[in-house]
Amino acid sequence: MIIDKELDTRGLNCPLPILKAKKALADMKSGQLLRVVSTDQGSLRDFQAFARQTGNDLIDQLSEGEDYIHVLKRR
Repeated sequence: MIIDKELDTRGLNCPLPILKAKKALADMKSGQLLRVVSTDQGSLRDFQAFARQTGNDLIDQLSEGEDYIHVLKRR
């Protein structure tokens, strides 16, 4: 998987990771991948809802230690 842009939102709580992801996706081309790293446990469900509401694809979500990683594909 080739990530086009990575966003580090560690230490930020809802809604900041979503807002930063929304801004990053707006600057990307259709089909590009955005990887967001967060420490907010609520980001798992937040990014699922965000993807449904915006039409962007949530390609992957995983946990690595204290980090929650989300990969979104720009619509």
